[in-house]
Amino acid sequence: MARRPTAHRVEEFVFFDVLYEDGMQTSNRKVPGSELDTLDGDLLAKPYIEAQDEKISAMSGRPRAAIKSVTRSRRR
Repeated sequence: MARRPTAHRVEEFVFFDVLYEDGMQTSNRKVPGSELDTLDGDLLAKPYIEAQDEKISAMSGRPRAAIKSVTRSRRR
């Protein structure tokens, strides 16, 4: 008997490089594609990453510096 195909939920992620005001850089920060609007594009990634940073700093107890720029990572 044939098996029923399982439904795989695939959510596309877009990766960003983040440069902070203190000179620190993080690479490949994930932002769900559903959070990005086609009209504004990458402008909506910054508030999403800032919210991630707030959550990280609350867990670690160390504040993050302000974000200077967010750029889309290069594809491999």
